[in-house]
Formats: sequence, C-alpha cells, structure tokens
Amino acid sequence: MINLNPKLYDNNIELKPIRDGFGEGLLLAGDYDKDVVALCADLKESTRVEEFAKKFPERFVEVGVAEQNLAVVASGLASMGKIPFAVSYAIFSPGRNWEQIRTAICYNNTNVKIVGSHAGLNVGADGGSHQMLEDIALARVIPRMIVVVPCDALEAKKATLALVDIICPAYLRLAREKSPVVTSVTTPFEIGRAEIFRESKRAQAVIIACGLMVHRAMMASKKLAKEGIEVTVINNHTIKPLDGKTILAEVEKTGAVVVAEEHQKAGGLGSAVAEFLAQNYPVPMEFIGVDDKFGESGGSAELLEHFGLGVDDIIEAVKKVIDRK
Repeated sequence: MINLNPKLYDNNIELKPIRDGFGEGLLLAGDYDKDVVALCADLKESTRVEEFAKKFPERFVEVGVAEQNLAVVASGLASMGKIPFAVSYAIFSPGRNWEQIRTAICYNNTNVKIVGSHAGLNVGADGGSHQMLEDIALARVIPRMIVVVPCDALEAKKATLALVDIICPAYLRLAREKSPVVTSVTTPFEIGRAEIFRESKRAQAVIIACGLMVHRAMMASKKLAKEGIEVTVINNHTIKPLDGKTILAEVEKTGAVVVAEEHQKAGGLGSAVAEFLAQNYPVPMEFIGVDDKFGESGGSAELLEHFGLGVDDIIEAVKKVIDRK
C-alpha cells in the first residue's frame, strides 16, 4: 500500500509550493555531489535557487536575462564533468531557448537538468504571456530528454535528488503557487515509474494525472466512490520515459482512461498516453487540460475551474468515458 499524506482528503491539508521542494532538494544535491552546480537567469529567489547560491557561491552562475546563454553555458559545464541545474521560468526555458536546449544540450547529449518553474495556469495574475502551457510538449519531443512533473513539493525534492544520478538531459517542471502535499516522506519515487495512488478491484476507469492535478484526481475519485463509481488513480510524474507497463496493466482491467494535466491537451501527458495506447491497447479516452487556448489573468483556483480543470470536470469526464465503453 502506498503511504500518502494521511490528511489527503481533509480541508486542512498542508499546502506548499512545488518549487519549494526543488529548492530543498537542490541544497541536498549540493551536499550529495560536489559536481552539482546551479545556473539561473536573474530569478534565483523566485525559483528557489537563492539558498544554494548562498551555501555554494563557487558553484553558482548568474547568467542574467539571457536564457539562450543559460542553456549553452550549462552544456559547457556538463561537458567538463559538472551536473548543472539550469533554472528559470518555464516560459523562458524551455520556451525562449528551445533551440539551444535541442542542439547544445540534447543533440550533444550533455548531462544538463533544465528546471522550468512557474509553469501552468497557477501563476495566476501574471496572465497568458507567462502561463506556460506548452512546455511538456516542447521538452518531450526532443530525443534523449527525460521529462518529470512532480505532484507536490515532497516529490519535487525527491525528483531533484534522483536526477543527479541519471546521466542524460532532463526537464523538471515546477508550479509556483501553494498546492496540496499529496505524498509523504515514505511514498515511493523513481524516475520512469508511475505510482498507483488509488486502486480498486471494481474500477471502471483509470485516471492518469501529473503535477497538481494529481490531488484533484484523488478528490474526484473520492466523490465518485460515493456515487458507486470506482476508479484507479495513477500519479504519472514521469512523462518521458512513460511507464507503459503500469499504465497498460491498469487500462486492461478497466477499458477506459481519463488523463488530467495543467497543460495544453495537445502534446503533453494526454498525447503521450494516447500514443502508447493507440499502439498497444486502444480504449475510449477523455482529456482534462487546456483546450487550445492561451491563459488569462486571474486567481489560480479560479483559472483552473475556468479552463475545465476542476474536480467536477474530472468526474464528468470519467462518467463520459465509462458510457463510451
């Protein structure tokens, strides 16, 4: 049985920004391996690199507002045996410097960890220009790139440490706002392995989620259970490589899938799952995500509801996909 936060379904569940978990993990990574270095594009406080820079000033590089340089300098450091974490807002990295990431990092297969903070709708008042909803698609399409989307701060901390020992390019996606802490210190985490957070022998559908949508998927599963509808919920934190084995095993039991992510419906987790199932076990699917739109200014929770990423939206999608079986 997976050990999750015992207050998972409570109204007073702990809230913590996912980016905070990265900052804590980066400090531990610095202690763990002397080759870990951090680079930032003039955003070290808001991206939680500041404490690393204070503790390891000789291992921190401030490149300034120059995201293309961020990628290229990180690639150079990796070529010299360092383990660079190149950190910025997701809209700028991988958004602004995608070609440098593709060529200098992935084409050359350098061991750089790209960290995109403030991803998704949850940057709220920053508006559509800064609400990065396309970064998973941008990252996962590049050969050799690992893509990880933690569900909470604890998982972000574990992911940061895990990436130190994986020698290849990787993208770590972080959210800005406080969100529920779904997991516990003892919840398993492994790059490339999805975890089943809720399981039922009577499950009629599988909800596959990543990021802060995992908590919403769990809340939807509880409400559905009260209506007599059981579902399996998978925390699919690693978008690439996709854990096809776990997904296939659960989908074969239910024959229906809902995918939930804080990203465009096109190109993200939903697309990855659909591509896999189309080749291995085609079933009815529904997708919870932003439907070919840019973001807007507003509160984080308000925007998630506005764009159809609410708990009730997941419930409706589950009922719809079950009817299609």
